[in-house]
Amino acid sequence: MTKLIKALLFDKDGTLFDFHATWGVWCAGFIADMSDGDVAVASALAKAMDYDLENSAFLPSSVMITDSMDGIMDAVHSALPHWDRGALTEYVIDTGSKAPQSPVTALSPLLSRFREHGLKIGLATNDNEAPARAHLSSVSVLEYFDFVSGCDTGFGAKPEPGMLLGFSDAMGLHPSEVAMVGDSTHDLRAGRAAGMINIGVLTGPAVVEDLAPLADVVLRDIGEIPEWLGLD
Repeated sequence: MTKLIKALLFDKDGTLFDFHATWGVWCAGFIADMSDGDVAVASALAKAMDYDLENSAFLPSSVMITDSMDGIMDAVHSALPHWDRGALTEYVIDTGSKAPQSPVTALSPLLSRFREHGLKIGLATNDNEAPARAHLSSVSVLEYFDFVSGCDTGFGAKPEPGMLLGFSDAMGLHPSEVAMVGDSTHDLRAGRAAGMINIGVLTGPAVVEDLAPLADVVLRDIGEIPEWLGLD
């Protein structure tokens, strides 16, 4: 199976970047800024985002894990109804774009290795495209990507397969020649719907039992992909 793979399509949060180390920190700061010491507002935001303030961690059901920007903003705005939604969205995107990223492994040498073996590389994220590009640029790896799609790019959002099929079409590949790499069931459901090979990774909130039914393989993190592919 692995010899058929000609391209790797990565999710972003929880796959390239450690989810809790990146977004858990951002969320704590966001709630503190928006509540400005008001315990009731902080509690409402934490509840809307399914964020455990005491442990500084997202609950598995959080929209930050499972949804696109529209879904996230539905939740955030419900706790901050006095804000203009457009202005609030701009604030979330702006602060999120600047959130320090925590790569799960040294990305540049890993992505370079994939490119050296002729693999095409893409990104399909339920984040917006501009923040996604900013995050890749912040760790100096944007140049390795042949394709970057966010939920606002025009292909839809996961678990629908639009972004995935957009990548395979852009690369001139059959979906069966592409591996979708993700940390969530949304990623892998999208991969199944697109007809791709699914690689699950355990650097997000999901556990093996969540991913295994939808995955062709579950790895600890993306750093194990070269060995699984049998790269020299």
